[in-house]
Amino acid sequence: MSERHQFGESEEMYLKTIYVLAESLDPVPVTALAERLKITTVSASEMVRRLQDRALLDHTPYKGVRLTPGGEERARAILRRHRLWERFITDQLGLDWSEAHDAACQLEHLADDDMIEALDRYLGRPTTCPHGNPIPRPGQEPPLKRALPLSVLKVGEEGTVLSIQSEEAALLAYVDARGLRPGQRFKLEEIAPYDGPRSLRMGDEVQMIGREIADHIIVRRSGADHA
Repeated sequence: MSERHQFGESEEMYLKTIYVLAESLDPVPVTALAERLKITTVSASEMVRRLQDRALLDHTPYKGVRLTPGGEERARAILRRHRLWERFITDQLGLDWSEAHDAACQLEHLADDDMIEALDRYLGRPTTCPHGNPIPRPGQEPPLKRALPLSVLKVGEEGTVLSIQSEEAALLAYVDARGLRPGQRFKLEEIAPYDGPRSLRMGDEVQMIGREIADHIIVRRSGADHA
């Protein structure tokens, strides 16, 4: 049996989700994993035990999980397939970026490594998915992180949208309607009391977004490239 087919779709979804959450959470709480996958904490804990038994992650009770080197390697391979399919769906089929994620979730489990390499070559070896998230490459280390959620910025700070971390269709449609695509520059003008909605100025326009939405928008502070 090939390595590709030793993993079920559910296992791959967990590994991929933990990898993405680990970009801002270390370790990743099981409750955060369950929330992102829209399942119960009990179900998430059961899968965590299975993945730990396969040496794909380490679980520290009451703290969270971290992928092992083997688990991280597998998660990066899954993300590579997923994000290349997203590029194909948007660039070649012309579907909206809010539709790409759900379709890619189905396709990512069907393609073998040779097909993915051919797909990457056909697309011109893109570096990011349509939502701005990096496409992992075999044998390459993840890029140095200089990004953070928009929700941690303070009033008066400026930045650039890099990516939308959670690729749910409703969320993507919401941020798209407010002009918050990768590459968009903004200034955080106001935060409502009690960590409420954020007011973002983008040119002549001001848009309001809630804290929960801001958690999913990954940005780079102005000047971070020179830090």
